Amino acid sequence: MTDSVSSGGQKKSRNWRNFLFTYRSYTPIPFLFVMLIFARPTLTSIVIGLILVALGESIRFWGVSYAGSETRTTGTVGGSQLVTSGPYSHVRNPLYVGNILMYVGVGVMSNALMPFLPLVALAYFIFQYTGIVSLEEEYLSRTFSNWSEYKAGVGRFVPKLKGFGGNGELKPDFARAVRSERSSLIAISSIVIVLWLICIFRSALR
Repeated sequence: MTDSVSSGGQKKSRNWRNFLFTYRSYTPIPFLFVMLIFARPTLTSIVIGLILVALGESIRFWGVSYAGSETRTTGTVGGSQLVTSGPYSHVRNPLYVGNILMYVGVGVMSNALMPFLPLVALAYFIFQYTGIVSLEEEYLSRTFSNWSEYKAGVGRFVPKLKGFGGNGELKPDFARAVRSERSSLIAISSIVIVLWLICIFRSALR
């Protein structure tokens, strides 16, 4: 009976985490919708937010240049190798760190429902990525023999200045990163343009 209950609990746990993993590209949409409705951007909010967005996208781009298109997998959790070079030598989940910075940056740019909307978004995405990462780490621990050493030496979300060492033979492929990040760059550029136009329009009405 105990084993049955335990197995059922683990299955439910995997289910909600798999749901978050599969649809992680769509979960920002409700926040984006609310943000656009209540957007009150100013020149100051756009500049500060854009700095955070640029930092987040730079971290993402750096990470994708090492990990490649596998970072966009939406089916089952997996990976052909344990990447420990580049940003992965400082933090285990650089793409998720980059995403959080970008989401908060967009919230700051919009100046919508400040500070509540950015704080709620930050709390939600920390919850989401914690669940996703716990699922991914179960796979990594089963698949790669050096996972325990890597986990002990590198933080999940908080970067360490001293690098882990990494895959010495793995080099960044920036052309591949550009191809993989094209949709993200288009999306974020579109949001920035919309917020800038809202700012200009609101200033013209004053």
